[in-house]
Amino acid sequence: MCGIWALFGSDDCLSVQCLSAMKIAHRGPDAFRFENVNGYTNCCFGFHRLAVVDQLFGMQPIRVKKYPYLWLCYNGEIYNHKKLQHHFEFEYQTKVDGEIILHLYDKGGIEQTVCMLDGVFAFILLDTANKKVFLGRDTYGVRPLFKAMTEDGFLAVCSEAKGLVNLKHSMTPFLKVEPFSPGHYEVLDLKPNGKVASVEMVKYHHCRDEPLHALYDNVEKLFPGFEIETVKSNLRILFDNAVKKRLMTDRRIGCLLSGGLDSSLVAATLLKQLKEAQVQYPLQTFAIGMEDSPDLLAARKVANHIGSEHHEVLFNSEEGIQVLDEVIFSLETYDITTVRASVGMYLISKYIRKNTDSVVIFSGEGSDELTQGYIYFHKAPSPEKAEEESERLLRELYLFDVLRADRTTAAHGLELRVPFLDHRFSSYYLSLPPDMRVPKNGIEKHLLRETFEDSNLIPKEILWRPKEAFSDGITSVKNSWFRILQDYIEHQVDDAAMASAAQKFPINTPKTKEGYYYRQIFENHYPGRADWLPHYWMPRWTSATDPSARTLTHYKAAAKA
Repeated sequence: MCGIWALFGSDDCLSVQCLSAMKIAHRGPDAFRFENVNGYTNCCFGFHRLAVVDQLFGMQPIRVKKYPYLWLCYNGEIYNHKKLQHHFEFEYQTKVDGEIILHLYDKGGIEQTVCMLDGVFAFILLDTANKKVFLGRDTYGVRPLFKAMTEDGFLAVCSEAKGLVNLKHSMTPFLKVEPFSPGHYEVLDLKPNGKVASVEMVKYHHCRDEPLHALYDNVEKLFPGFEIETVKSNLRILFDNAVKKRLMTDRRIGCLLSGGLDSSLVAATLLKQLKEAQVQYPLQTFAIGMEDSPDLLAARKVANHIGSEHHEVLFNSEEGIQVLDEVIFSLETYDITTVRASVGMYLISKYIRKNTDSVVIFSGEGSDELTQGYIYFHKAPSPEKAEEESERLLRELYLFDVLRADRTTAAHGLELRVPFLDHRFSSYYLSLPPDMRVPKNGIEKHLLRETFEDSNLIPKEILWRPKEAFSDGITSVKNSWFRILQDYIEHQVDDAAMASAAQKFPINTPKTKEGYYYRQIFENHYPGRADWLPHYWMPRWTSATDPSARTLTHYKAAAKA
């Protein structure tokens, strides 16, 4: 996890523009560098480093003797870089995983390069010999990337929008900043004056498709067909591999553990893999909640079962409310459910950074979207409609859960790893017949639970524990986190303000005082940027007016049972 930033064709003084790059310094607390591009006085790269691999030669932009005309700034992890290096017999100059991008590009061009990368990434690649600039982002947008481009060809790129919003450009007083689409790469021509012109934007991978790099990995051969035992075996193989490949780091590994199905499976598999790799330190797991939080109790059971060094972080409602402003600044969104869920994750990341030496943090993000884990999937009209919804959620992860997971951890200099969004695992899961993936017997994620039924990885009661949203599970059922927030905000926003909400906020007009309050904070930090959020996250196939699972009838029925 790092922070990348680049300008092409800047009309303003670069030494002034570079101040904007310091807005993402939290993403790389170990070192930073600014570097001008030879022959282009108005182009430069900025890089903030979190040293996770190759402490000696890991600074960026990466340049190697063999390709003096290539400049690479990237944020991410390429898990198959050694496999590809050996397969194609590339001569490496560093131990940095991203160096593979330079060799692949030289060998086969940009399209083949991005398709061959097994990992999470956002990159800026400059080829001064062929006068090209390339931007690329991983399938699910696990690593963030934003861009701003003007009609006259000024281009600015950054890991987070906050590194672009204050840039100056003579032709444009208000620079339009937007997220770069996941699963895409863009080709741009570099002109002699340092400006650029977009040539094409290409979608190179759909989450359903088996990735090209599957041809070169070392996963044991999967069994064909959709017999239930065959499918379960394949899923176990792929999930195990998804965790194993993510052990690639020189820094200590930890794991977030809410006590739900997803984080528990990740933590248990991770601990097993660390033992097999003969890692010498104990796995630290981290849970957060208020008094009487069901998450804390469940996480404790899992930690005891797997034998991790477990840390519990307690917080109260006042502490949660106090960090709302900095959380929304970090997130760059005002989506209600994202803000709610981010408070706990932000506070636990702060604790990890301050009190431990764990830097690479595993988590269970992506499972609910992939395996149809949200409570409202019980209401899906058909397996096919559920499949459509699952894929929509995966396409929008970069706006919601993946955004939350990245920003709340990156704000404290941590790197997040998410095995459920592994290319091989997720594409295989999505290839299964739709009726295999829907909730069964009133239980969501039934297939995933069934897959690990006989593994003894986690306690049975956790394996079959019903879905609890992270923003709800951190508090007791009697007093949910969303109720605490709403009670506090009731006195911060008056009825007159709500009556004029449509005039003040015509885009995504807030319908509740809670939404209004978050929007005010967002507009204070990012005025006029409401279009970063295309719509609020809300459950489907229900008349619910609040995104919390605890407001849904299925949850109420399960809570009484």
